[in-house]
Amino acid sequence: MKSKNNIQFFPYLERDISWMYFNHRILLEAQKQSNPLLERVNFLGIYSNNLDEFFRVRVALLNRLLECPDKTLKKDKNNILHTLKEINRLNDQFSEIFEKEFIHLLGELKKENIHVINEEELNNSQKEYIFSFYKSKLSSSTIPLFLTSQKTLVNETDSNIYLAIRLTKWNKQRKKEEKEFAIIELPVQEFGRFICLPSVGRKKSLIFLDDIVRFCLPLIFVGMDYSHYEAYSFKFTRDAAMELDPDLRSSVVQKIGKGVKSRKKGEPIRFVHDDRMPKDLVKQLTEKLSLKKNDVRVAGGRYHNLKDLMSFPDCTRKDLKYIPQPPLLKPELTKRESILHQIRRKDRFLHFPYHNFDYYIRVLREAAISKEVRSIKTTVYRLADDSKIVKALIGAAKNGKKVTVVVELLARFDEASNINWAKKMEDAGIQVIFGVEGLKIHSKITHITTIYGNIACISTGNFHEGNARAYTDYMLMTANRPIVKEIEDVFKFIEKPYLLFTFKKLLVSPNGMRKKLIQLINKEIKNKESGKPAYILTKLNHVTDKEIIEKLYEASKVGVNITMIIRGNCSIKTNVHEISENIHIKCIIDRYLEHSRLFIFANGGDEQYYMGSADWMTRNLDYRVEVLTPVYDKDIQADIKQVIEFGLWDNVQSYIVDGTGENKRWTNDSPIAFRSQEEIYNYYKQSIELELQKEEEPTLSLQPKPLPQEPSHK
Repeated sequence: MKSKNNIQFFPYLERDISWMYFNHRILLEAQKQSNPLLERVNFLGIYSNNLDEFFRVRVALLNRLLECPDKTLKKDKNNILHTLKEINRLNDQFSEIFEKEFIHLLGELKKENIHVINEEELNNSQKEYIFSFYKSKLSSSTIPLFLTSQKTLVNETDSNIYLAIRLTKWNKQRKKEEKEFAIIELPVQEFGRFICLPSVGRKKSLIFLDDIVRFCLPLIFVGMDYSHYEAYSFKFTRDAAMELDPDLRSSVVQKIGKGVKSRKKGEPIRFVHDDRMPKDLVKQLTEKLSLKKNDVRVAGGRYHNLKDLMSFPDCTRKDLKYIPQPPLLKPELTKRESILHQIRRKDRFLHFPYHNFDYYIRVLREAAISKEVRSIKTTVYRLADDSKIVKALIGAAKNGKKVTVVVELLARFDEASNINWAKKMEDAGIQVIFGVEGLKIHSKITHITTIYGNIACISTGNFHEGNARAYTDYMLMTANRPIVKEIEDVFKFIEKPYLLFTFKKLLVSPNGMRKKLIQLINKEIKNKESGKPAYILTKLNHVTDKEIIEKLYEASKVGVNITMIIRGNCSIKTNVHEISENIHIKCIIDRYLEHSRLFIFANGGDEQYYMGSADWMTRNLDYRVEVLTPVYDKDIQADIKQVIEFGLWDNVQSYIVDGTGENKRWTNDSPIAFRSQEEIYNYYKQSIELELQKEEEPTLSLQPKPLPQEPSHK
């Protein structure tokens, strides 16, 4: 191992390569035969969507660093070149798997009487339907652009899919065939990517919008005497790293607004096309897109932009989807008693999407009308399109409450939406704060001032109704005075970052979270050396910070058992002799996106629990306002422990994360299949049923399903 001042030469997997390994796990779920068929199709869409964002942001950044003339980056450029080369190699490898699996799933859908056909497979009635569809709806939305009249394609959006068309006509004067080239942007946002055709009996037929446009090319170019039409799908990805205006006289909102506009005109960095596309057409497109040497070119199948598979029609086949798990209602929070009073009496928790997100909205709605409430402060990172949260906050402001909302304008790809919401809230009398310039506000916190005692809500994820249905996130609702007071201080820091604040209970970045985490790990090292219980249990999204990883290696080296559930980026290499032999990491990929950040430190036998918004990445520890809160309530501690242990026992949806990229399935010797997300839901459901029966049958106790093995930390 190295000294504290020299941490760059130890086992470390580059963040962006680890991300490619993560996205491969999504692709593996699409291949998994035990997953419902339409869910496998959805996983292909998730894989494609993830890859688009990765190239728009991370690969774009690497390319920028590579081209940057700054001499201080000279030593890093070889590493960047190696990383880009490995990304491209993995992308080629995974793209081939993706194409094969896509074709395979189309075949599996056909076995279920769901037929995805192309324009050459249409019967007469389907042709008539498409002719009618084109004339009544599609004709005004398909406007060709001839490449000869376009100097560049700089104004075309990368969020959609295109057809590149080669047109042939006979020149009577020259007595030879002439070719012209055009592109058509498919109106996916208007009509969707998949069009359902008239059904015959049980047979369901779908067609890509691409193929409808292919079929209608003679109608689109009517009267232009073309004798032959060829159409090939392509897409491109632009650099989405925003160019923020450095003019200090501009307000933050103006800067972000300009940044969003600049994103639309970012340079293309990836070009994906049908591998059958003629070379002359490929050449035309690459020239118009001004692709550079290091930009990625991928020749693939007939269809691209397959993120649209995330909205593939279910064709009324619910049996090919996951069995629904409606959010559960917690009996203690469903009573007519004030939810604010209940929180003051005892800490409460919600675990989404297992529990209903409406309980948090209920907190805000009650605060909006309660005579005891004086003020509400909350952070906003992303908001739903029809946000009930904003409606509650606006109601509170109109009812005379002092409402303050911290809006993060740099929430990637949601900047424009957040600006619009901010304006609506300001119009309603809400004080809107745009955070600290240079520090992204990533913490998810709410503070409510009442005449009977203040309340705080601290979450691992966004206050977002949509996210709460798809992401696993944990929320603590507490009236613990020291914690609530420090949450109030976090808001004061956001408003006045030039003031110094000391946090004794909370871990707050950039105000000491890194230092406190190092102290917690050091304490485990000291306890291990003293013969006391020493282990670390974590469940989080990403671990890439070198200082934290070096400290974990140091703890592993003395025998501290470190067990982690990490969904995404992980730069740790496990099983390295005398360095990381006591670090064990797994990843869970299932119906919900694992998003909670939960932490348990053995603390010599008196376990310390934390939860909050921060991953162990440099950006979270140094360049964002993040909050981790201690959890003191014994019932909530027990639940957090149960959640982590359920994840450790998962032998159905989990993978080994060791830095090799092999993504082997995590298995054990147990004959019992244990799927953590399903078991957590059933556990909560059973506990609620027992709670409802408690008065009638007080002797009942909760008996969870027998678990396959002892937790590794024991």
